[in-house]
Amino acid sequence: MDCVEFSRWLAMARRTLESAARDVEGGDYNWACFKAHQAAEFAVKGLLYGAGRPARGHSVSKLLEAAKALVEVPGGLVELGKLLDKFYIPTRYVDAWSEGAPYEYFTRGDAESALRAAGEVVSFVEGLWRGCADSGRG
Repeated sequence: MDCVEFSRWLAMARRTLESAARDVEGGDYNWACFKAHQAAEFAVKGLLYGAGRPARGHSVSKLLEAAKALVEVPGGLVELGKLLDKFYIPTRYVDAWSEGAPYEYFTRGDAESALRAAGEVVSFVEGLWRGCADSGRG
């Protein structure tokens, strides 16, 4: 396990999740949803890259499926990944909607659900490699 690489990605996942929480409080729900997706993506990519595995794409659920080659991933976590995957494009792009802008379509409830889902993914990854995350050494 490359603890340095793992720790880089996990640190980014944590910071991004914290930023998403601030966006919820600021009413920027679309950005909170997107950042929640990003936090989960960073965590799972950290697991894969830390183990020397490829981590291509942005689908949290597909990355979690790839992680099954390394660890037992609960099915419920993959479902949370699918929820988060829905926030990757429409939270950011105006042309993802026939009218209006992304900030008009996402609610506090959406953002809170996204934060909970991402928090579970990040916690799962942290729990797998706690010694690595604490040391940051390879």
